[in-house]
Amino acid sequence: MAKNVLIIETSFRANSNSDRLAESFAEGAKAAGNDVEIISLKGKNIGFCTGCFGCQKIGYCVIKDDANEITEKILEADVVVWSTPIYYYEMSGQMKTMIDRANSLYPRDYKFREVYLLSVAAEDEDYVDKNAAGGVQGWVDCFEKAVFKGKVFAGGVNDPDEIEGHKALGEAYSMGNTI
Repeated sequence: MAKNVLIIETSFRANSNSDRLAESFAEGAKAAGNDVEIISLKGKNIGFCTGCFGCQKIGYCVIKDDANEITEKILEADVVVWSTPIYYYEMSGQMKTMIDRANSLYPRDYKFREVYLLSVAAEDEDYVDKNAAGGVQGWVDCFEKAVFKGKVFAGGVNDPDEIEGHKALGEAYSMGNTI
């Protein structure tokens, strides 16, 4: 049975390496017969969470910007995939902001059961994505029906399009193809 896969690209860079990694994951997921939608945060207006918890009462964030539409797509997805560049050994600020703004999902009947992380960084040591993966795991831990299923990290890429030929592209395709 086909799953609805939502991939959220969080890089603001044109020709982003993390976007390319997301596209490879999407290609694999589509080849496996799934429905895939990619949303980029580029050009989106997403403000910071104010911690008012109004979303817990009314089911959506009181701030009127693009985060509510993205949150509704997360709500309806079977699979959520976050794609991010690693900045200072952590997920991008825009990814963290979107995660915070999706707080209205907590009391709702969300559909997602599987969550994945795709990340890239100039540094190539195995531990570079550890904090970002921990942040995603922390988000998933708040949703008892969801599981952090896996991650792909592409180290040693910095300049736009530098990921071409990197082994992580094949890993992302394969991971997407197993959904």
